[in-house]
Amino acid sequence: MSLRINDEAPNFTAPTTQGTINFHEWIGNGWAILFSHPKDFTPVCTTELGYMAKLEPEFKKRNCKIIGLSVDPVENHTKWAKDIQETQGYAVNYPMIGDENLTIAKLYNMLPAEETGTSEGRTAATNATVRSVFIIGPDKKIKLTLTYPMSTGRNFDEILRVLDSMQLTARYKVATPVNWKDGDDVIIVPSVSDDDAKTMFPEGWKTVKPYLRVVKQPS
Repeated sequence: MSLRINDEAPNFTAPTTQGTINFHEWIGNGWAILFSHPKDFTPVCTTELGYMAKLEPEFKKRNCKIIGLSVDPVENHTKWAKDIQETQGYAVNYPMIGDENLTIAKLYNMLPAEETGTSEGRTAATNATVRSVFIIGPDKKIKLTLTYPMSTGRNFDEILRVLDSMQLTARYKVATPVNWKDGDDVIIVPSVSDDDAKTMFPEGWKTVKPYLRVVKQPS
């Protein structure tokens, strides 16, 4: 099953390092980030999980939970978490899903649905496509998907930036331009007429083109 933006994030029940969860119930009424890994004890993923542990307080400020997934049993995750804290300097306090039966990797189209077997005997190379990030909104819809090669560490500062943009644009009828950062000017969406914009943005805006109206970021 292919997954696209605005599709409902498939629900599942799975074991994690913090007990068994029902994914949608675990998300609750906030945002969530699910990010996956092809195998435990892999070098790039070790750095990523540590960096997300560092960033977790920033995600919490934004009412966003984070959860990792790796194609190995939970007991392996627990051992790996000790290495992550030792080498990266941050404890992994968010849950990590054990997907030893490949169930969620297939459910989220990270592995082919017809893939057989379990994590036993599989390598990071055979699971290379399990390197995705999903941002999921309070409505349980997928808001973003990204998949990285194993050799390239993910930029989680960018994920945080995207989350800021999504939360802002969910509240106001604006879009964020290229390389936008929190506090920068934004764009009034084309569906808003100039008359309506006068009410929404009484301080005015700069019209670059009729379809490109730049305004200070609403707060």
